[in-house]
Amino acid sequence: MELKQLISECAKGSTTAQRYLFDKFSTRFLLLCNRYLKQDEDAEDAMMNGFLQIFQSLSKFRFENDAACISWMKKIMVNKCLEIIRSKHRFLSVVDESKAEDIAIDETLYQQLEVKAILACIEKLPIGYRTVFNLYVIESYSHKEIAALLNIREGTSKSQLNRAKQYLQNLILEQDKFIQHATK
Repeated sequence: MELKQLISECAKGSTTAQRYLFDKFSTRFLLLCNRYLKQDEDAEDAMMNGFLQIFQSLSKFRFENDAACISWMKKIMVNKCLEIIRSKHRFLSVVDESKAEDIAIDETLYQQLEVKAILACIEKLPIGYRTVFNLYVIESYSHKEIAALLNIREGTSKSQLNRAKQYLQNLILEQDKFIQHATK
């Protein structure tokens, strides 16, 4: 079934279509939620609440194309993750924003790692770093948008991203040293 038809059936309240949409996207969206939330239960809650909002909002949704529809659903999932993060964590904006300049990152480090290893490193980031990193690098939000979503200043978003990059670089270097030592 095409996504446009599936969305139309879901909007009419078809539980079969809703189940099909859930089955089609649940794994993908759970992985997305896990990038933001360390606790599996929180990620599952965010995903389930996201699907509830999707189903409740479909009657107002205007289908343009598959990509726009998927992007809309992803945005709902990200917002559900951010709701949980905001309810459990307070983002500290006590950051030296003057140090928000770009940090020199050795890009070849990223090329040496597999996707799973990079995701594992991202999961180790502190919640503020991880959230800003995910929103900026993976979801392509601007610093202005991130600041509005997280109720922080734009400079804080930039600083958190740069600190996340530095933290990731250190994690990757540690992992690389461990691998080199283990193979000797």
